[in-house]
Amino acid sequence: MSVSVLRAMPQFAAGDDVAGAIAAAAQADGLALGSGDVVVIAQKIVSKAEGRTVDLADVTADPPALELAALTGRDPALARLIVDEAQSVMRATQQAIITRHRTGHVTANSGIDASNVEGGKVLLWPRDPDASARAIRAALPGRPAVIIADSLGRAWRQGTLGTAIGCAGIIATDDRRGQQDLFGRTLQATVVAIADAIAAFAVLAMGEGAEGTPVAIVRGAERWRTAEDGPGAAAIMRPVEGDLFP
Repeated sequence: MSVSVLRAMPQFAAGDDVAGAIAAAAQADGLALGSGDVVVIAQKIVSKAEGRTVDLADVTADPPALELAALTGRDPALARLIVDEAQSVMRATQQAIITRHRTGHVTANSGIDASNVEGGKVLLWPRDPDASARAIRAALPGRPAVIIADSLGRAWRQGTLGTAIGCAGIIATDDRRGQQDLFGRTLQATVVAIADAIAAFAVLAMGEGAEGTPVAIVRGAERWRTAEDGPGAAAIMRPVEGDLFP
């Protein structure tokens, strides 16, 4: 597998055409998009294009937000957005606010981020990241697979990792249960997170700070590509009833 970042990407604002900008940047970089490619896109540019930037000065904290802010030392306006974007607040301390985002992903601060955003403003996730991935895929030449990625923390591990929060045209997970290993033993629990692995690979190349390369093209992943959009990153979510640490 190989990964190439697109160097000619613009800054994004509400209403901008993400697919058009990717197609133009790929052409400028001499990369013709094809059906075997996987286009990995940083969540931030999708959120910006979808108008998900919020000015904290425009947010009024309600009683639950004020309670969360007092408990955690967060800005009350930010606390209001964290609550609004969450199905539930799972753990709240001075160190972190862990929520189950309304999409089902477990995140810090409901995925809300202020990095690479103008001062006083924050960025929310797309309302439906899988729908966003499908729409971008439909508008891209060659209909490559699309993964929308964000950097998420992991339980009991230091550091963040690129993770698929939306995808289309890619097998999200590869269920290997029932197959055999080298010694003939039947695999009992092996389900490979394909979309997450590709997202992590691409985000490592894209960078996390001021690199200005929010899109990467991954090649060599054809065996996990699908002609249909598929169920998206929603298929990666472990059912709440199967959560050992609710």
